Amino acid sequence: MKQEKILILGACGQIGVELTLALRARFGDSNVVASDLRPEVHPLLAGTGPYYTVDATDIKAVADIVNKEKITQIYLLAALLSATGEKMPLKAWDINMNSLLQVLELGVEQKLTKIYWPSSIAVFGTTTPKQDTPQKTVVEPTTVYGISKYAGELWCQYYNRRYGLDVRSLRYPGLISWKSAPGGGTTDYAVEIYHEALKHKAYTSFLSENTYLPMMYMDDAIRGTIELMEAPEEQIKSRMAYNLSAMSFSPAEIAASIQKHIPDFSISYAPDFRQAIADSWPSSIDDAAARADWHWKHEFDLEKMTAEMLQHLSA
Repeated sequence: MKQEKILILGACGQIGVELTLALRARFGDSNVVASDLRPEVHPLLAGTGPYYTVDATDIKAVADIVNKEKITQIYLLAALLSATGEKMPLKAWDINMNSLLQVLELGVEQKLTKIYWPSSIAVFGTTTPKQDTPQKTVVEPTTVYGISKYAGELWCQYYNRRYGLDVRSLRYPGLISWKSAPGGGTTDYAVEIYHEALKHKAYTSFLSENTYLPMMYMDDAIRGTIELMEAPEEQIKSRMAYNLSAMSFSPAEIAASIQKHIPDFSISYAPDFRQAIADSWPSSIDDAAARADWHWKHEFDLEKMTAEMLQHLSA
């Protein structure tokens, strides 16, 4: 069996750091090449394997790394997320779309074995069913991030059908991690709240009390990503992104779970522009297709995640 050589674009982001570490543990440090726009590697990645400073939209620079390192797979994680994207929509579109199109073209030219590109629940909009949002449904995103992700899903499907390129994707819910900082998304409150609970025993949420959103602990997201990528090709029935789900909760519920560990923690609410984004997204996700096709199953619920987050952040 041919040894895979993986390039991760956007390795210093919230998902990238932990995915890089997990893939290096699985395939060997030298077989997973990390890269990011930042000249300095993330502290958790420092010394763990090869690293390049590269702009994911600079396809010549990316192609040079692919050739030099004999890359067989690319994980394209570079993106501007929902909240940041609304502040600079044209830049978000340029980064999110052009990086994908160029990597898809590179995949065809270089005959890459697989490409991974993450999508998001941001593809859904106000016309989408909010409860148990199905895999196939009305899709009318309201943010440039969501628009770019849905367009990207269609391009991934197109390249698979037209060129046979093995592109795989997941619609991530909000992701929560203690290892890396959030990256400018609407679900960032669910990471910030743990830090503030330990530092100040108080937090002001930028989403309202009963705003329910689909969420996932990063350990589950990383495992799900790798399981998708390692599933036999015949099991991948969707070349759009798969819905992925673990739990749904509100700011009030995550605060209550923290109070079981920190009784004097308090939360207040000051919704900002991110509230409108959250209101356009589903409250819960139906990921039956992922569970049926490649046997996805989450491990963390809210209580288990809160205990892990507080334990690790305290340490």
